[in-house]
Amino acid sequence: MSSVFGALRRRLLTPPISETTMEVRGFHVKNAEAKARLEYIGEVFLRGYAYAVEAASPAEAEELLENVPRDMRGFAYEGAGMGAAVYDSLPGHGGRLEGLLAGEGRHHDYMIYVGIGWAMARLPKPLWPDIRTTDPLLRWLALDGYGFHQAYFKTGAYVRTPETQHPFRWNGGHNHYTLNAIDQGIGRALWFVGGTDPEVVTDLIRAYPERRHGDLYAGAGLACAYAGGVSEDELVRFAESAGRHRWALAQGSAFATEARVKAGTVIDHTHLAARVVCGTTAERASRVCRDTRPQAPGGGAAPAYETWRRDIAAELASDSLISKGADQ
Repeated sequence: MSSVFGALRRRLLTPPISETTMEVRGFHVKNAEAKARLEYIGEVFLRGYAYAVEAASPAEAEELLENVPRDMRGFAYEGAGMGAAVYDSLPGHGGRLEGLLAGEGRHHDYMIYVGIGWAMARLPKPLWPDIRTTDPLLRWLALDGYGFHQAYFKTGAYVRTPETQHPFRWNGGHNHYTLNAIDQGIGRALWFVGGTDPEVVTDLIRAYPERRHGDLYAGAGLACAYAGGVSEDELVRFAESAGRHRWALAQGSAFATEARVKAGTVIDHTHLAARVVCGTTAERASRVCRDTRPQAPGGGAAPAYETWRRDIAAELASDSLISKGADQ
């Protein structure tokens, strides 16, 4: 009987795999290889969602998630984050998200928090998880996930009409910053909308008002480093096209690098993106994220999360200047 209820929970608010295909979404297809990779990521995400909502316990879900191929495991945990939040929203259910984060999922916490945002995009607002009980720093990644979902599934409203921003409020604080965090998720989705083609993604970003470019490039930087699907030459051109937002792009890539390092899912592309986009090694990019991470949420005008992001960008830019000086 539990498996029957699990299957019902899986269908609740869940997009079918067919909705993640490039043809259905109307996304740009760069080539067959990139298309296959992006569609496989969508498939793995939904597999992780299914594990979280169908499993009899967090431990059972974890066992299934840990059997996903290492290079794709983070995407499964992202889907599981969404699934756990949806599971916990149902009457008589709870503890799935807490259990996910307490086990092996703690190594994938970046991705799980992003998955929470997917759930927020699918659930009625009264059923949203109480974000105030979550990590005050990483909770902003939920809005990244929300923005990604909206750009991915509501592309007409969030991408094809780039001059429009959609009001958003939550109980996580700093509501003046929520649209920035959502834009970071939109930027990450643009890597998928643009089919991992840096020229297309750059054109998509440039269609938005200039004030939004930094957050959009940061999101695209995270996606280009974590999801991949791009060559070294393409990464070089993408970094050059970012212009004055070059280090916002690098900050996003550093986040992706740290997420993979922390989870033990580093792949060859992680090293490539760190070198080309961040201008350093994967180990150094990851360490910059850890060393600059605020120890307290802070009470300033900007959330500590934004301070963290700026510090990462500044540190990477400083590393680059030092490196250039040593080469001269």
